[in-house]
Amino acid sequence: MINVNSLGFFGQFYFGLKDNFKKIYKNSNFYEKKISKTFDNNFQYKPSPHLLSSIIKYQNKKYRIEDFAVESIWQNKMGAKDYEKLNNFFWFFSLDLKSSKETTQSVIKNWVKENGKYNKDSWEFDLTSKRIIAWLSNHQLSYQDSGKEYRLMFDHMIQKQTNHLLSEIGSSNTFENKLIGCSAIILTGLAYKSENNYLESGLGILKNIIKSSIDNQGFTKSRNINQLVFYLKYFIIIREWFKESQNVIPEYIDETIFYLGSSYAFIWKNTGTDIFFNGNYHSNNNDFDQYLKRFSYTFKNEVNELGGYAILKNKKIILAMDIGSSPSQNFSTDYQYGALSFEIFSNQKKLITNSGYFSDKKNKFNTLSKSTALHSTLIIEDFSSCSSKKVKSNILVGEGLKVSKKNIVFEKNFWKITGSHDGYLRRFGVIYERDIEFYPEQNKFTGYDKIFRKKPNRDIKFDIRFHLDPNSKVMKTQDNKSILIELEDEGWKFSCDNLDINIDNSIYFGNKNSYKDNQNIFISGINKENEQIIKWEIIKL
Repeated sequence: MINVNSLGFFGQFYFGLKDNFKKIYKNSNFYEKKISKTFDNNFQYKPSPHLLSSIIKYQNKKYRIEDFAVESIWQNKMGAKDYEKLNNFFWFFSLDLKSSKETTQSVIKNWVKENGKYNKDSWEFDLTSKRIIAWLSNHQLSYQDSGKEYRLMFDHMIQKQTNHLLSEIGSSNTFENKLIGCSAIILTGLAYKSENNYLESGLGILKNIIKSSIDNQGFTKSRNINQLVFYLKYFIIIREWFKESQNVIPEYIDETIFYLGSSYAFIWKNTGTDIFFNGNYHSNNNDFDQYLKRFSYTFKNEVNELGGYAILKNKKIILAMDIGSSPSQNFSTDYQYGALSFEIFSNQKKLITNSGYFSDKKNKFNTLSKSTALHSTLIIEDFSSCSSKKVKSNILVGEGLKVSKKNIVFEKNFWKITGSHDGYLRRFGVIYERDIEFYPEQNKFTGYDKIFRKKPNRDIKFDIRFHLDPNSKVMKTQDNKSILIELEDEGWKFSCDNLDINIDNSIYFGNKNSYKDNQNIFISGINKENEQIIKWEIIKL
């Protein structure tokens, strides 16, 4: 009999051998010859750098190229982040156009001198993609008024790096990187019009990205809100490149932008605020809104449910709830285990929140921010509703959950969102169901958290947490039956009959890769029965 552990060992050995062989191949003369097959094409379409203003953080102060140590810039030792920023050349977008073209072009020549042949660091897929976009988009400094020898070198290096992207894009780890790489390939195809292979290949890859990572409703299959906005930005950039270069815009690009834009309207435009589900934190979407307005993009969506989210709102209150199943493992890199968690906004201020997301995957807070305990929902025996699985450097969903019994009622004087999930079924034999009702005339929320068990063969501990914004103030009443919440100029009362309610400290990840202390209200209890209903209320004072 073959031992299962030995299969795992041989699997690791095989993939390790495969990776080593790949490294040897990419550093070989065979690979160098393969990616060096370029053509004597002229750089024809010159893309405007302002088309990238949705993804580039332009600084008010513009720098002159002379401010940099251009002679030694590639020899200096630096940290990983500085190395990335330097080698992706997006810093070119911060240069004053009065900078010396000759000096700017010498920086590129020096880079080619040091890095003209593939190496794993400076030719990393994401860096190479951004570098191609930066070099082509900053043509006024990087290409204009240059000599013949420099232009031949520049054209050759753009195509050589694009060949590398084409070779590597199939093994790129993330869809975000694939989309950036695909964008760079398409831009090369538009800039060097006589070489149609780049354009055809790039568009073929783009079709595969659409098919494999966007669902039928126009939402990313990851259910990641940040990724949705990221996709919309890059698809619009690609469309604007086609438009500016006077090429026919493929219909499927327009169609994809329409559906992504409708999803964006649902998740952001209709609310004007960030909801903290599945990889989301405070964003800068107001700047993107200005970009959309400047380029005459208008998106609308009047539905109440999309992408596994329900959002109900009036002029003062927003109730948002995650009623979607967990994504498949391939799309779960940034998924947070907060099924049936919810958020409440009152006059654009968060009354009940989730804890946000720590996106730096090298930090321990990344894993912590995914846990169910950091969401406003039910936790059993301190376990999350999904199990985790480590694949290389990513924490993915091991065993997911399915949401069912979804129901939404949205009337003038009564709102209701219902859903149930099986995330605790295998471990505890529990089906969890949640109803949240809102009565606008009374400014009152009523929740019913239901635990269903077929065979309650042992007692299980449960907690239901309600996370609060760091600016909120809370105080328990003297009878220990209610908790008062002060939210700036508003007062709310939280209560739950027959169960203990308390206040606990927590961590808030609402701002990107940073944290604050915050507090949460939690209901705790022991389940011994086939069916238990926990009722709670939040009412405005």
